[in-house]
Amino acid sequence: MNEFNEYVRESFSAAGDIVIKPMMGGFLVYFNGKLTGDICGNELFLKRTPTSDRLLADSELRYPYEGSKTLMYVFDRFEDTDLIAELLKGMYAELPEKKTKKAK
Repeated sequence: MNEFNEYVRESFSAAGDIVIKPMMGGFLVYFNGKLTGDICGNELFLKRTPTSDRLLADSELRYPYEGSKTLMYVFDRFEDTDLIAELLKGMYAELPEKKTKKAK
């Protein structure tokens, strides 16, 4: 894991359990078991939910990688622990539950 990923994990872990998993050249960011964003290069992209739309309205919306169909917020306010806590807790309530894999 690179320094930026570790910085994201440390910054966000005060709000709950943060797991960062490698995926297709980037990394997926999970908060308490729910996928909340992507790390591509040294940028964190967070999913759009009603909470992120409200709290990150002044943040840039961009596609995290070429070919992505999902516009996401570029997050760069890592020192704002109150924002991070409110953001992650609101997003967690709004994001779908993790899909369970079907037995073969």
